[in-house]
Amino acid sequence: MRPDQRAGRLGVGTIGAGRVGAVLASALAGAGHALTGISAVSDASRERAAAMLPDLPVLGVPEIVERSELVLLAVPGDELSGLVEGLASAGAWRPGQLVVHTSARHGIAVLEPAMRAGAIPLAIHPAMSFTGTSVDLGRLAGTWFAVTAPAPVLPIGQALVVEMGGEPFVVAEEDRPAYAEAVDTAVSFSSAIVDQATGILERIGMPRAGAVLAPLVRSAVENALARHDPGPTVDGTATIDGADDDRPSGGAS
Repeated sequence: MRPDQRAGRLGVGTIGAGRVGAVLASALAGAGHALTGISAVSDASRERAAAMLPDLPVLGVPEIVERSELVLLAVPGDELSGLVEGLASAGAWRPGQLVVHTSARHGIAVLEPAMRAGAIPLAIHPAMSFTGTSVDLGRLAGTWFAVTAPAPVLPIGQALVVEMGGEPFVVAEEDRPAYAEAVDTAVSFSSAIVDQATGILERIGMPRAGAVLAPLVRSAVENALARHDPGPTVDGTATIDGADDDRPSGGAS
């Protein structure tokens, strides 16, 4: 059976054609979901949408919400609350509509205005640094996604992650700020250290400093991560911070 013939196919609209939104929309399309549209304001986001999703119409936010069974909110975390509340004030959200955001630091509380209208909230954050290109689609395979959702719909969030090729793990609502801090620390410190080290080598005239340091940095990071990775348990399931990977069989930042 082809992906577009399977049960559970959703109409997916994406708000935000940043590096994360365009890639996840493409991944969901690859899993057989039907894309309804994407919003893109800046020239860069329009170019990215055209490159990643060439046949997808660029639409206004209200029209995307109206057309979609699943709305992917791939916008900066500090814009999320105002966007959700504004759409609620306009009466845009519908009962049973899936609303998914990709912010690391927010759980589902930020989606409360949509929940009041009967929408189903999901917070799904891929723990990956995105380029906003097709390269990211391959990198999604095996990437861990933090999932926060009400218990009855948690399997939906986990299934979406698996469909995108990722590995879901559950983060409690109250733990999202700590999770976001860990993500920010890993990204900012690794970037700063690489910039500092390459800068030192460039000042002494070394060509291709990044290429020289790449094997060293990768191996050092892999060794450090290995010290904190428990690996598979005896029954073959993977764990993160003691949480079982109980994904269903069958994934902004």
